[in-house]
Amino acid sequence: MTIDAARIAAALADTNLRAFLAVIRAGEGTADGDGYRRCYGGSLFDSFADHPRRTITAGRWTSTAAGAYQFLARTWDGLVKQYGFADFSPANQDAGAVALIAGRKALDDVLAGRIPAAIRKCNLEWASLPGSPYGQPTRSMAQALATYAAAGGVLEPAARAMGADQTE
Repeated sequence: MTIDAARIAAALADTNLRAFLAVIRAGEGTADGDGYRRCYGGSLFDSFADHPRRTITAGRWTSTAAGAYQFLARTWDGLVKQYGFADFSPANQDAGAVALIAGRKALDDVLAGRIPAAIRKCNLEWASLPGSPYGQPTRSMAQALATYAAAGGVLEPAARAMGADQTE
Protein backbone atom coordinates (compact mmCIF):
# COMPACT_ATOMS: atom_id res chain seq x y z
CA MET A 1 0.00 0.00 0.00
CA THR A 2 1.41 3.35 -1.05
CA ILE A 3 0.60 6.50 0.90
CA ASP A 4 1.08 9.93 -0.67
CA ALA A 5 3.50 12.56 0.60
CA ALA A 6 0.70 14.83 1.86
CA ARG A 7 -0.77 12.03 4.00
CA ILE A 8 2.71 11.21 5.36
CA ALA A 9 3.25 14.88 6.27
CA ALA A 10 -0.17 15.13 7.92
CA ALA A 11 0.47 11.94 9.89
CA LEU A 12 3.86 13.22 11.06
CA ALA A 13 2.14 16.29 12.51
CA ASP A 14 -0.19 14.09 14.61
CA THR A 15 0.65 13.67 18.30
CA ASN A 16 -0.47 10.03 18.38
CA LEU A 17 1.72 9.16 15.40
CA ARG A 18 4.74 10.90 16.94
CA ALA A 19 4.11 8.99 20.19
CA PHE A 20 3.90 5.70 18.27
CA LEU A 21 7.22 6.47 16.59
CA ALA A 22 8.64 7.02 20.09
CA VAL A 23 7.41 3.52 21.04
CA ILE A 24 9.23 2.02 18.06
CA ARG A 25 12.43 3.96 18.76
CA ALA A 26 12.41 3.01 22.44
CA GLY A 27 12.10 -0.65 21.55
CA GLU A 28 14.72 -0.48 18.83
CA GLY A 29 17.22 1.25 21.13
CA THR A 30 17.30 4.45 19.10
CA ALA A 31 15.40 6.91 21.30
CA ASP A 32 18.46 9.05 22.06
CA GLY A 33 19.95 11.89 20.03
CA ASP A 34 22.14 9.52 17.99
CA GLY A 35 19.27 7.17 17.12
CA TYR A 36 18.99 8.33 13.52
CA ARG A 37 22.70 7.42 13.07
CA ARG A 38 22.67 4.06 14.87
CA CYS A 39 23.46 0.74 13.22
CA TYR A 40 22.37 -2.60 14.58
CA GLY A 41 24.66 -3.46 17.47
CA GLY A 42 25.14 0.16 18.52
CA SER A 43 27.82 1.62 16.24
CA LEU A 44 27.14 4.94 14.52
CA PHE A 45 27.39 5.89 10.85
CA ASP A 46 28.54 9.30 9.64
CA SER A 47 26.63 10.13 6.46
CA PHE A 48 22.91 10.42 5.77
CA ALA A 49 23.57 10.21 2.01
CA ASP A 50 22.24 6.63 1.96
CA HIS A 51 21.51 3.68 4.22
CA PRO A 52 24.92 2.61 5.55
CA ARG A 53 24.48 -0.99 4.30
CA ARG A 54 26.69 -2.51 6.99
CA THR A 55 26.15 -6.17 7.79
CA ILE A 56 26.75 -6.51 11.52
CA THR A 57 26.70 -9.56 13.76
CA ALA A 58 25.85 -8.92 17.39
CA GLY A 59 24.91 -11.77 19.67
CA ARG A 60 22.90 -14.41 17.81
CA TRP A 61 21.77 -12.13 15.00
CA THR A 62 23.26 -10.60 11.88
CA SER A 63 21.54 -7.58 10.42
CA THR A 64 21.82 -4.56 8.14
CA ALA A 65 19.40 -2.61 10.35
CA ALA A 66 20.17 1.09 10.70
CA GLY A 67 18.62 4.39 11.66
CA ALA A 68 15.94 5.41 14.12
CA TYR A 69 13.59 2.66 12.99
CA GLN A 70 16.31 0.10 12.28
CA PHE A 71 15.47 -0.27 8.59
CA LEU A 72 17.01 -3.28 6.91
CA ALA A 73 18.91 -2.29 3.75
CA ARG A 74 16.43 -4.20 1.57
CA THR A 75 13.46 -2.54 3.29
CA TRP A 76 15.00 0.89 2.75
CA ASP A 77 15.69 0.06 -0.90
CA GLY A 78 12.01 -0.80 -1.34
CA LEU A 79 10.97 2.48 0.26
CA VAL A 80 13.37 4.42 -1.97
CA LYS A 81 11.96 2.69 -5.04
CA GLN A 82 8.38 3.33 -3.94
CA TYR A 83 8.72 6.86 -2.54
CA GLY A 84 11.86 8.26 -4.14
CA PHE A 85 13.63 9.21 -0.90
CA ALA A 86 16.80 11.05 -1.91
CA ASP A 87 18.76 10.20 1.24
CA PHE A 88 18.64 8.54 4.66
CA SER A 89 18.03 11.82 6.51
CA PRO A 90 16.04 11.87 9.75
CA ALA A 91 13.05 13.39 7.91
CA ASN A 92 13.08 10.58 5.34
CA GLN A 93 13.52 7.96 8.06
CA ASP A 94 10.41 9.33 9.78
CA ALA A 95 8.51 9.35 6.48
CA GLY A 96 9.68 5.81 5.75
CA ALA A 97 8.43 4.63 9.13
CA VAL A 98 5.02 6.16 8.42
CA ALA A 99 4.99 4.40 5.05
CA LEU A 100 5.73 1.07 6.73
CA ILE A 101 3.01 1.66 9.33
CA ALA A 102 0.57 2.44 6.51
CA GLY A 103 1.75 -0.64 4.63
CA ARG A 104 0.83 -2.75 7.67
CA LYS A 105 -2.64 -1.13 7.57
CA ALA A 106 -2.06 0.34 11.01
CA LEU A 107 -1.97 4.08 10.30
CA ASP A 108 -5.67 4.66 11.01
CA ASP A 109 -5.29 2.69 14.26
CA VAL A 110 -2.32 4.82 15.31
CA LEU A 111 -4.05 8.10 14.52
CA ALA A 112 -7.16 6.99 16.43
CA GLY A 113 -5.17 5.84 19.47
CA ARG A 114 -5.85 2.12 18.97
CA ILE A 115 -2.27 1.34 19.89
CA PRO A 116 -2.60 -2.33 20.94
CA ALA A 117 -4.21 -3.01 17.54
CA ALA A 118 -1.50 -1.02 15.75
CA ILE A 119 1.22 -2.90 17.61
CA ARG A 120 -0.27 -6.24 16.60
CA LYS A 121 -0.23 -5.11 12.96
CA CYS A 122 3.32 -3.70 13.12
CA ASN A 123 5.11 -6.35 15.18
CA LEU A 124 6.15 -8.17 12.01
CA GLU A 125 7.89 -4.97 10.88
CA TRP A 126 9.65 -4.11 14.15
CA ALA A 127 11.06 -7.04 16.12
CA SER A 128 11.03 -5.14 19.42
CA LEU A 129 7.26 -4.62 19.51
CA PRO A 130 5.16 -6.77 21.85
CA GLY A 131 4.19 -10.09 20.31
CA SER A 132 6.85 -10.04 17.59
CA PRO A 133 7.59 -13.62 16.50
CA TYR A 134 11.28 -13.19 15.64
CA GLY A 135 12.75 -14.36 18.94
CA GLN A 136 14.56 -11.10 19.63
CA PRO A 137 13.96 -9.22 22.88
CA THR A 138 10.61 -7.43 22.86
CA ARG A 139 9.01 -4.81 25.03
CA SER A 140 5.88 -5.66 26.97
CA MET A 141 2.57 -4.09 26.03
CA ALA A 142 2.66 -2.22 29.36
CA GLN A 143 6.11 -0.79 28.52
CA ALA A 144 4.98 0.20 25.03
CA LEU A 145 1.83 1.89 26.32
CA ALA A 146 3.79 3.72 29.03
CA THR A 147 6.23 5.05 26.40
CA TYR A 148 3.30 6.06 24.21
CA ALA A 149 1.63 7.97 27.05
CA ALA A 150 4.91 9.60 28.13
CA ALA A 151 5.35 10.86 24.55
CA GLY A 152 1.91 12.51 24.66
CA GLY A 153 -0.13 9.86 22.87
CA VAL A 154 -3.77 9.46 23.78
CA LEU A 155 -5.38 6.02 23.71
CA GLU A 156 -8.86 5.55 22.37
CA PRO A 157 -11.05 4.60 25.39
CA ALA A 158 -11.63 1.04 24.09
CA ALA A 159 -7.89 0.64 23.46
CA ARG A 160 -7.17 1.76 27.03
CA ALA A 161 -9.20 -1.14 28.40
CA MET A 162 -7.75 -3.56 25.84
CA GLY A 163 -4.15 -2.55 26.53
CA ALA A 164 -4.53 -2.88 30.28
CA ASP A 165 -5.40 -6.55 29.87
CA GLN A 166 -2.35 -7.36 27.75
CA THR A 167 1.05 -7.95 29.25
CA GLU A 168 2.90 -9.43 26.26
